[in-house]
Amino acid sequence: MNHAATDLDPLDRIDRSIEIDASAERVWALVTRPGWWINEGAVDPEPDVRQDGDTTVLTHPTYGEFRLLTVESRPTSYVAYHWLDAGVDRPTLVEFRIEPRHGGGVTLSVTESGFSRLGKAREEWLEHREGNVTGWESELAAAKAYVEGGA
Repeated sequence: MNHAATDLDPLDRIDRSIEIDASAERVWALVTRPGWWINEGAVDPEPDVRQDGDTTVLTHPTYGEFRLLTVESRPTSYVAYHWLDAGVDRPTLVEFRIEPRHGGGVTLSVTESGFSRLGKAREEWLEHREGNVTGWESELAAAKAYVEGGA
């Protein structure tokens, strides 16, 4: 029997979602931009992004450099990234799902998992996770405003 899934800490993942009144294609155009969620409350329409081999490097004027690797992409419903972080053994996995809603629009969901495998003491990774819990709520709100605003 595989105990890996059952041995994970119950706080290993964050799940958040938001309803967006836009097509799956419009939401997809945003979520397939690696690092769109690294901002100060509003999606940057022209982020400083470059490719370094398979890795996308986003440089934010306030927060510095972030490295992201696209793990899987299934247009227009699912995309996943490893959020590479120097100083951690294994990166977290960030997954976006787009599901059409009956009557129009979509539900955009995000799951970030892997906190307990970062190679940090539990107190440290819980602190790392805590900032992301509220962060994902504000980032989904920023995505909704960006996509619905037609930017």
